[in-house]
Amino acid sequence: MSGRHIHMAGQVTERHITRAGQGGGRDVFEYALLRVVPRVERGECINAGVIVYCRAQAYLGARTHLDEARLLALDPDADVAGVRAALGAVEGMCAGGAAAGPAAQDDAGRRFRWLIAPRSAVVQPGAVHTGLTTDPAAEVERLLALLVR
Repeated sequence: MSGRHIHMAGQVTERHITRAGQGGGRDVFEYALLRVVPRVERGECINAGVIVYCRAQAYLGARTHLDEARLLALDPDADVAGVRAALGAVEGMCAGGAAAGPAAQDDAGRRFRWLIAPRSAVVQPGAVHTGLTTDPAAEVERLLALLVR
């Protein structure tokens, strides 16, 4: 099923709805940005990473990139080492094994749901979005380059 969709800027694009078995060998994946909110009361943030989950391929991965200058522009007193540690913990949780600690016993889906749960902390997940992919690991890199760096 497809239809025409007009964007606010006046561009016309084709919109396709894919049903099970019609993905052309691609699998559904979910992703969320990791945001750093150095002063929660102000609500200002920078994107610092992305988490990707693909149930069909039992894949969970995260990549982070902290732009220290941007962080310090928002809050000159930001705990850069603490933020790096929190981002590293997310990557470790996604990687599983010993780096995930007790959560390593949970499947990838449960770990993803825990990581994307709303929280009021310096490192926060953004909204969850979806897409189709044949290679979720490549999606992590693509989304990091597109939305974070």
